[in-house]
Amino acid sequence: MNSNIKTMIAAVLMSCVMVTGAAGAQSKSSKKTPHCYNVEVQRPKQIKDQHKIAGTAIGAVAGGLLGNQVGGGNGKKLATAAGAVGGAFAGRKIQEHQQNKTETVIERRCD
Repeated sequence: MNSNIKTMIAAVLMSCVMVTGAAGAQSKSSKKTPHCYNVEVQRPKQIKDQHKIAGTAIGAVAGGLLGNQVGGGNGKKLATAAGAVGGAFAGRKIQEHQQNKTETVIERRCD
C-alpha cells in the first residue's frame, strides 16, 4: 500500500510539472515583440490667427502710410483710403499663404 501512495504522489507531481511547463511554453509563444519604426508625416501647421486679423491690420497700416505719400488735398485722402484697403487685402492674402504651409514631423508607430 505504501508503494501505491508513493506511485500516486509521483504521478500527481509529474502531472503538475507537465501542466506548468505547457502553460509556460504557451505563454512564451503567445508573446509577440512589437515592431516599431519612425514615419515622416506631413501635417498642416497649427493656425494661431484663424481670422487673419494681424495680417489684415498690418497691411492696412502699411498701405495707408504708402497711400498718404501720394497726391495732395482730397486726392491724398483718397490715396490713403485706397492704400489702406489694398494693404489690408494684401496683408490678409500674405498671412493666408503663410498659414497654409505644412510641417514634417516624425511619428513613432508600432505594429
